[in-house]
Amino acid sequence: MIILIRHGQTTSNAARLLVGQSDPTLTEFGERQAIALRPYLLEVREVWTSPLRRARRTAALALPDLGALVKESFIEVDYGSLDGQPLSVITEEQWRAFEHHHDTAFGEGESLASVDQRVHAELDALLADQTSLLHNATSHLAIVSHMSPIKSAMTWALGVSGSVAWRMNLSNGSMTTIGSRMWTPSLLNYNVVPPLA
Repeated sequence: MIILIRHGQTTSNAARLLVGQSDPTLTEFGERQAIALRPYLLEVREVWTSPLRRARRTAALALPDLGALVKESFIEVDYGSLDGQPLSVITEEQWRAFEHHHDTAFGEGESLASVDQRVHAELDALLADQTSLLHNATSHLAIVSHMSPIKSAMTWALGVSGSVAWRMNLSNGSMTTIGSRMWTPSLLNYNVVPPLA
């Protein structure tokens, strides 16, 4: 199986700012969220992480005994000029465009269609490789990433349009689990948040 983990809370998340490829640190609460994941990851044998510090730190805290392989394909969407801005700067017209036109770029940055392209390519490769951990019921791959790539992986598993992601919430410190059944991806769990100790 694949366990996709959204990084713990960052300073930008706490301030309710859009955070894409900028690199804020985890808050103390975010570090506690990462540590709370440990009991649920005992069967993880391999870890991939976004190159951003918040994902790498979450991986190190949640899976301290495993080194992580950095994967550029699981970096957060590039919000361009919107990165670091409050959500309120997005007009209703812009919001509708983002929701209904999946190839609309955020702030001259990247579109969610672009995120889908890079994430789905990685997942397609895992699905095609019958020896990958996606097909292993007892040994798992953890991927520590961000909201947009994890939502993209969810739409890949369900075989639905990427625009469905706009109707799904994804919490910091959450787990989303994907398996395979007869060479078809299967969404097993979505947005599971462990209780804090």
